Amino acid sequence: MVLTEGPMRVGVVGTGSLGFHHARILRDLPNLEMKGIFEVRTARAEEVHRELGVEVHCSLGSLLDVVDALVVSVPTVEHETVAVSALQRGIHVMVEKPMAPDLDAADRILSAAEEGGALVQVGHVERFNPAILAAEPYLDNPLFLESLRIAPFVPRSTDVAVVLDLMIHDVDLVQGLVSEPILDIAATGVPVLTPNVDIANARLTFEGGAVANLTASRVSIEKMRKLRIFQRSGYLSLNLADGTGEFLRLKEDLPFLAGGDAADFTIPEGGLEGLVDRVPLKGEPVEPLRRELENFRDACLGKGQSAVTGRAGREALAVTLSIEDRIRSHVAHTNSA
Repeated sequence: MVLTEGPMRVGVVGTGSLGFHHARILRDLPNLEMKGIFEVRTARAEEVHRELGVEVHCSLGSLLDVVDALVVSVPTVEHETVAVSALQRGIHVMVEKPMAPDLDAADRILSAAEEGGALVQVGHVERFNPAILAAEPYLDNPLFLESLRIAPFVPRSTDVAVVLDLMIHDVDLVQGLVSEPILDIAATGVPVLTPNVDIANARLTFEGGAVANLTASRVSIEKMRKLRIFQRSGYLSLNLADGTGEFLRLKEDLPFLAGGDAADFTIPEGGLEGLVDRVPLKGEPVEPLRRELENFRDACLGKGQSAVTGRAGREALAVTLSIEDRIRSHVAHTNSA
């Protein structure tokens, strides 16, 4: 169902730290009418009302009665219940990542969307990182990708492994960048401060030969979010934390690139700096969450394509769960040795 008349009416379910910002941005986006929130914690709902001035609904049904689209930002185990309730009514849904706790739940969400004729989008906000958007014009068949996403320990989301908590961001990113099926997954991980895996590494091999090496940790001293992309045309180094990066490519006027003898080539003064052009990358300073919600709005209104469809969100979840399975198998093998 594509909405064509009047502003799209939208609401938010779940107003934790992320859901609050969804409500804040949706309240001010053009071509939208913010119809309010539903939050099971009464004190939190009142707090959000005071800060944002948005209407508080006493039940999920009350909110669903007055919206065309819904952002679901409740705990992952509750995604299916809320999303399906909306989708069955034909209400478009953006559900936060991970899409669901398991693939069966994800499939039920997709089925409800199909039956209700509604759109479902998954909140992989890193797709809208300024560094990723600035790198897009230079992407040319990436062959090796390396991500590092590490953070100090905080008592949040420790009920799941770091793979589902943090690495899933980079799983979705590299799948979008490579756009080929994954042939093989190898992974290892270690629980350090919690009963679940706190640091993990995964190696994804794609059809066509591309390889991605992903590392995620929530037990680091420092915080870092970096992505490096190697391709025949050059090398992209992206700092996802501040939305900047650079593209390094060989200078076009090097003699041996024009058929000269590389043995006679002299390294210029300054070493690598004399061999490459460095193209700075910096996207527009727009909040990624705002871009994501604009994309959701436009997709619902038939003015663009969803950047992260429900199918893409399911695929990211499937790969992430496979990584967790490989880690469990690796740990079991190690312990039995």
